[in-house]
Amino acid sequence: MQFLSEQNIMLFLVQVFILLGCARGLGELFRRWKQPALTAEILVGVVLGPTLFGRYFPQLHSIIFPVDPIQQSMLMTVSWLGVLFLLLEIGLEIDFSSAWRQRGDALKIALTDIIVPMAIAFLPIYFLPSRYLINPDQRLIFTFFMITVMAITALPTVARALHDLKLSKTDLGFLIMSALSVNDIIGWLIFTIVLGFFTQANLAFGKIVFLLSAAIGFTVLCLTVGRTFANYTISKIREKQMPEPASSLTFICLLGLACGAITQKIGIHALFGFFIAGVMAGEAKALSERTRQVISQMVYAVFVPLFFASIGLKIDFVKNFDLFLVLIVTVVGTFGRFFGTWIGVSIAKLPKVNRLTVAISHIPGGAIQVVVGVLALEHNLISEPVFEAIVFGAIISTVILGPLLDYSIRKRKEVSLLEYFSRRAVIGELKTDERDAAIRELCEKAAFEESIGDVDSLFKTVLVRENDMGTAIEDEIAIPHARVDFIQRPVIIFGRSPEGIEWDSPDGKPTHFIFLILVPKDDDVQVQILAAIARSMSDEKARDAIMRAKEDLGIWKVLQKLFTTRHIVRK
Repeated sequence: MQFLSEQNIMLFLVQVFILLGCARGLGELFRRWKQPALTAEILVGVVLGPTLFGRYFPQLHSIIFPVDPIQQSMLMTVSWLGVLFLLLEIGLEIDFSSAWRQRGDALKIALTDIIVPMAIAFLPIYFLPSRYLINPDQRLIFTFFMITVMAITALPTVARALHDLKLSKTDLGFLIMSALSVNDIIGWLIFTIVLGFFTQANLAFGKIVFLLSAAIGFTVLCLTVGRTFANYTISKIREKQMPEPASSLTFICLLGLACGAITQKIGIHALFGFFIAGVMAGEAKALSERTRQVISQMVYAVFVPLFFASIGLKIDFVKNFDLFLVLIVTVVGTFGRFFGTWIGVSIAKLPKVNRLTVAISHIPGGAIQVVVGVLALEHNLISEPVFEAIVFGAIISTVILGPLLDYSIRKRKEVSLLEYFSRRAVIGELKTDERDAAIRELCEKAAFEESIGDVDSLFKTVLVRENDMGTAIEDEIAIPHARVDFIQRPVIIFGRSPEGIEWDSPDGKPTHFIFLILVPKDDDVQVQILAAIARSMSDEKARDAIMRAKEDLGIWKVLQKLFTTRHIVRK
């Protein structure tokens, strides 16, 4: 039996300290520059690995990062925990039920965003020179793997970009996330099957059928019975008033470990099990947004930076760089995902103003492409130059996402909130401290001001949309909204709750400021209105002024000044 020495432990702590400290520090700096932390984390590994540090300071590099199996295994184990919990967190972000209810448009977009990029990339990848393949006899498997990688999109990256642009709570953001959710589930299912074919040599026909059946059957079971079980368990945890978020976090981790072990046993990778476990847990209505945020922060604060930083320790990115491969993976992959989504939104007959935004949102490969690239590299399915091309393609497509999304929003027409908001549309003190009752009160105000006869239908429409995806955001704000066919123009109603209302907000704070937004079915101004309100209300001084204002008129004057002095959509 071989035990860890004190030197092993000390050196491991030094390695983690250096990698985590540098990755987190540079990551925060990149965020201030409006760049993804993924780029910074991989860059740290490149600098500390054989590419730079090992090339120019080989002796010092060998002391800190020695070529010792035990030492490397310790760091590799932590890295694997990082990628496993990353997939668990990605699954948590997927709202399968909402995506299923949106299955008409979302499914069209998701399917074209998988099929079209794979079709576009097939010939360029299949006819790559043999020198890029580890085993030319497995050219077809290699091709299927690569075109799957080039079709998978980065849901977490897009979710954060939508959040930064104040679009995550809009119907457009809802549709984008629904389509990406379906894309992720189908893409990961294809990937794990392809990887299973590769890792299990001499597959007989019966084994192929078993692998396909097991992967699909496990997915269906988890998304039906598994969802119910996860929701029941988390509901019981809250009902028994067990310590939170610790209890839910423990259950979700155990669920991930169990599903990972099952999928690994039946021949599909454990990562898929963690991903599906996250989807199951994410479906639990009893799982609060605050708990989701705690899990996300834990994963992205510790595990993810270590995983991506450790990638650069294994590969010399200068020695293995191949510009031709990078261009093929980046250009063909990015164009394929954009074009495939554009076809999907055209088939779904979305308004033209939304097509560019939706298509751009499917561009990034991001962390997901890097993860599957690492798996393929470790299983000897791809060479180091191919892996580098995947990494560069993921980084480039991620970096361009934010500016392109911002450009697509700037192209929309400029609006003024005061066109749809009047002094009479203010409720200075809501009579309730319960979410549904507050929505009802706002709907009654809207019905009175706009002469809407059927308050019940209006309330039901808004509540259904709220239950599909909650509209509470940070800073004690909620923006319930809906599209209705019995109004002629957009309407904004504001309600203030001095005591605060529990709205399941991401930061766990009670909601004090509620904006009800109603738009006609065929009006696409909702995106601008929601984004404008979110940007305006992000000013802490403005929120304090609203809380201090006396009665409805005082609140109206504060809001009128706020919405007059702030540009709604920058040109």
